[in-house]
Amino acid sequence: MRIATHNVNSIRTRVSRVVDWMVRADIDVLAMQEIKCKPEQFPMQAFTDAGYHVVLHGLNQWNGVAFASKIPAEDVEIGFADMPGFGPELAQEARAIGATFEDVRLWSLYIPNGRSLEDPHYEYKLNWLDRLAAASAEWLEHDPNQSLALMGDFNIAPLDTDVWDMDEFIGSTHISQAERDAFEAFEQIGLTDVVRPLIPDGYTYWDYQQLRFPKNEGMRIDFILGSEAFAERVTSAEIVRDERKGEGPSDHVPVVVEIEG
Repeated sequence: MRIATHNVNSIRTRVSRVVDWMVRADIDVLAMQEIKCKPEQFPMQAFTDAGYHVVLHGLNQWNGVAFASKIPAEDVEIGFADMPGFGPELAQEARAIGATFEDVRLWSLYIPNGRSLEDPHYEYKLNWLDRLAAASAEWLEHDPNQSLALMGDFNIAPLDTDVWDMDEFIGSTHISQAERDAFEAFEQIGLTDVVRPLIPDGYTYWDYQQLRFPKNEGMRIDFILGSEAFAERVTSAEIVRDERKGEGPSDHVPVVVEIEG
């Protein structure tokens, strides 16, 4: 099974690119983030015509998560237990969707950005990650042998080598110790980065501004964190850098793993 995650940064803008790539790359399941649309606005027909089923969670023109898959999704779940909200009414945002594909449990996740270390969004981000880790621990406690993967845009660069220049990020989000500790918490409960052992270096995101991509001034912030059972099944991985090229790309590229069984 070929499984991928991709922050598409508006599926309505990039539907042709996304579907064409999925077909070329023979992707079985794609987790998408920042679809930026409501269900009735999602360009469903293009996926259907290509042989893909879609489940999604979108509330407005911001955020939004989805799966497109050759295999119909089962046990679809919107959000997770005690998922924090944000804003005056602490409303839950469209940032998490889980589904089962055959014997694999996947989550498509768009972790809050944090904005700045002084912004309330930063505390929201840390709380969100803490609750996700707690929920993940419960899932693994319930079934330690399950093939589980958390996939998506984590908005964290866990290592100094995951940004092009640490000096550019002093006093910023994405590289703070609290965020890195929150990321490490997933490893402590049994979820590891299944791509890093196969691809130690490489970015997944380049800002549109200041020629970041031609200069290779990127960040590694998109991940697939798998349980032991999932990690043992991974046979290959790819960060698809070429998808940042050409006309109208997302600022993120797909991250792909192939699993056996």
